[in-house]
Amino acid sequence: MGKAIIFMIFTMSMNMIKAETCKSIDKGPVIPTTPLVIFLEKVQEAALQTYGHKGFDAKLFVDMSLRENLSETVEAFNKLPRIVNGSILKSDLDGFIGSYLSSPDKDLVYVEPMDFVAEPEGFLPKVKNSEVRAWALEVHALWKNLSRKVADHVLEKPELYTLLPLKNPVIIPGSRFKEVYYWDSYWVIRGLLAGKMYETAKGIVTNLVSLIDQFGYPPVLATMIVGIFNQTGDLNLVRRSLPALLKENHFWNSGIHKVTIQDAQGSNHSLSRYYAMWNKPRPESSTIDSETASVLPNICEKRELYRELASAAESGWDFSSRWMSNGSDLTTTSTTSILPVDLNAFLLKMERDIAFLANLVGESSTASHFTEAAQNRQKAINCIFWNAEMGQWLDYWLTNSDTSEVDIYKWEDLHQNKKSFASNFVPLWTEISCSDNNITTQKVVQSLMSSGLLQPAGIAMTLDFPNGWPPLQHIIIEGLLRSGLEEARTLAKDIAIRWLRTNYVTYKKTGAMYEKYDVTKCGAYGGGGEYMSQTGFGWSNGVVLALLEEFGWPEDLKIDC
Repeated sequence: MGKAIIFMIFTMSMNMIKAETCKSIDKGPVIPTTPLVIFLEKVQEAALQTYGHKGFDAKLFVDMSLRENLSETVEAFNKLPRIVNGSILKSDLDGFIGSYLSSPDKDLVYVEPMDFVAEPEGFLPKVKNSEVRAWALEVHALWKNLSRKVADHVLEKPELYTLLPLKNPVIIPGSRFKEVYYWDSYWVIRGLLAGKMYETAKGIVTNLVSLIDQFGYPPVLATMIVGIFNQTGDLNLVRRSLPALLKENHFWNSGIHKVTIQDAQGSNHSLSRYYAMWNKPRPESSTIDSETASVLPNICEKRELYRELASAAESGWDFSSRWMSNGSDLTTTSTTSILPVDLNAFLLKMERDIAFLANLVGESSTASHFTEAAQNRQKAINCIFWNAEMGQWLDYWLTNSDTSEVDIYKWEDLHQNKKSFASNFVPLWTEISCSDNNITTQKVVQSLMSSGLLQPAGIAMTLDFPNGWPPLQHIIIEGLLRSGLEEARTLAKDIAIRWLRTNYVTYKKTGAMYEKYDVTKCGAYGGGGEYMSQTGFGWSNGVVLALLEEFGWPEDLKIDC
């Protein structure tokens, strides 16, 4: 799904081990997987051989749990008879799965959200249209459908499960995505806050904080905490979370993620990149990644590709021509060779948020440190990414063939990626300032309008069309609002209306909220990628409610396409 997820525990751990050297490439860190995941990948591979590609969902098999201990299960699997091509008869595999594995459906069980109210007091006061208000209340009610808690049997024997044993209730995205996803959680929380579901939002953050020591560090947790504090004033949450935020920030600003680059004037800047600590097929897509890499000539190049694919998944843009040197060839994915605009904008926001939170609890030295860090990153973003001719911030390609061994890169204009992506406009969300802020904002607004990304139903991710993802709509809309420029606010409102209309009309036609939408026409959901378009849907619901909270909907404005 267009993001880095908590289930992929292998992508972002601090407990690193050195990878086996493979000639001169892929020298980055690698973390070990678990015997359970390795075994379930073998089941996944066998299932593909037995059942075939039609309707096959690789993720299902690594989501399964064990009925017995691992050694007994592996022994039974190895005893299954194989036919000539090494595959297992359907009846034998069906019998094994039925006897030794369990569906993940019972591992996360329904729980009534403790703070859900069908129509909260003060809910979306700017929405005056009765039709839109009724729809908004239906979207709000979807939180009940998506609310889950980890079952007691998972907490009692976590070694039998790949599901993480979280203590607090969660909101899942929906459909095939039956676990917590870090990227999604920010927009879920925005929607929960619009519905006054403060305790559920706090529980989600507490879960994420508890995972930081073990697993991963996508850079939006601080912004979640600021949002909750602004509505609840909960200083205890801030105090409990601050140490985890410092660890998260260190992760992105050290080791293989940190890149030093010298600008055209000879000044050095530190920026960050995605670099998954993994060089094998992603477990939930193991058969897919193996097939993608099968055209490469040797294990060295395959390991490098696996790392690049995992890094793209870490970004939330999996998969996009943005990461490819050849936009039509997935094997040319080169995520670790790119300094991404959006990641560094998120980290700028993180540093400002940490400074704000540290000040709240009297940590003045921490606040000063992160205020200075934010100033340095803002300067780096404008020096390395900004392109005045295009009026956009552009990803920067690192060109050395072994990016892990270069101490300082030297900026060159030709290494900016001159293609328009929605991510090029994310710095607006951070309220970034330049030497003449209004002129820059005007350029960005004009550039967005002429980029080709703005479509009848929202903003496309790339010029490849047609998909638009809810988080980027919200980030760009909110960024335009924060600029303070009237022209930008007008554009933000226009995009919000387009997006809300297509969500509403699709919902009325299908009865569902979707993971992504076709922005080339109003009232159509998106498609393509590794799986069918999914419904539910956590971040889509959150974005709709956040936009209605901001803009409302007047009584006389039609909601149909």
